[in-house]
Amino acid sequence: MFRFVSRRSLERSVVSAAFFRSVLRVVFCVLVIFPALSGCVTQGVMSAEEYFSLGMAFFDLGQAAKDASTRTKHFTEAEKWLNRARQIDKTKNASEYNLGRIAFETGRFEEAAERFESILKRDSANTLALKAAAYSRIKTGEIEKAEAWYQQLLELIPESADDGYNYALVLYTVEKYAEAERVLDGYKFALLNNNDTLLLYARAQKAQGKVEAADSYAQWLVSNKNSKVRIEYAQILESQEFYARALEEYRAALTELETDKAADKLTTRFDIARLLLIADSETDGGIKELSEAVDAGFSDIEAVEKLLEDKRISGENLQSLRTLINDMQRKKEEKEKAEEAAKAAAEADAAAGIDGAAGTADPATASEADGNTAAPVDGGASGSEENIQGGANSSGE
Repeated sequence: MFRFVSRRSLERSVVSAAFFRSVLRVVFCVLVIFPALSGCVTQGVMSAEEYFSLGMAFFDLGQAAKDASTRTKHFTEAEKWLNRARQIDKTKNASEYNLGRIAFETGRFEEAAERFESILKRDSANTLALKAAAYSRIKTGEIEKAEAWYQQLLELIPESADDGYNYALVLYTVEKYAEAERVLDGYKFALLNNNDTLLLYARAQKAQGKVEAADSYAQWLVSNKNSKVRIEYAQILESQEFYARALEEYRAALTELETDKAADKLTTRFDIARLLLIADSETDGGIKELSEAVDAGFSDIEAVEKLLEDKRISGENLQSLRTLINDMQRKKEEKEKAEEAAKAAAEADAAAGIDGAAGTADPATASEADGNTAAPVDGGASGSEENIQGGANSSGE
């Protein structure tokens, strides 16, 4: 449950095993524990193990349930019995852990984290609780706490490649790129055999501006196809001034992008134009590429303006960039004016519709309004306004 890397090939067997386990627990409860309940009333409370077994039986049923209502029903029942088992030292930690699992499964991540952390206060070397606490803190957005738990976990089980990957991913998220690379360096086998680990390794190197990142990306792309990763690889090649190879990768990425990712394609076309302006500054190839991207919808004026600061671009192309920027700004202003005009027209039409409705009021109603019934009319208007406001609030405004 607490992993970033899924095991799709095992999903069916895991579900089947969980269902079979839940059936066995229910059979046990029906044949052994439930008949004992009546005896417990006269002979004393149930044992901790019986509370725990009941709780886990309902937990397994909740996990196997197909619909949300049944799932919630079984989890609620499981919590009732596990909370009883939690009061007894013998089953305290196990019950707390599974209550945390239920909280996690039902989206109560803060509660889940607190339950796992309460176990760690009593048993700081509990690796299951460490993994669960770390992943729960990722879900609550408290990455630094997750980092601390993963660090503690790897001190106990340094050989765990999955936990090492998760720890490195947390380090990468908080921009500790060198530390992330160092952690992954400890899992050479995973780097050779796990695509997720290798890609994270390449990205950590790229974030540090390391030349080795190009080799890591190239190794990943040997057996994988992803336009976003290919663009990252092209950026590395461009930064190392391997312009011909970078251009090749940018164009390959452009071909790989799905047709519905228009924004990504425009950004990649800008990347190609930028590279041509730098690598082939004596020709107008970059300007032509950029102009075509702008005509196709590229509108990031700031990105184009930033090119004016690059001293590698020729003076003639810089002048062409200024002209292009002016055209982009003019188009932007025209678009904004058109949108404002359309908005004003829509508001005018709406106002005209209201005035028209007021002008066609029922004559009888108008006559009453001209008489001594002003106060009730005002009251009615206030009531209508309250109803409208109530309707607006109920719709989520």
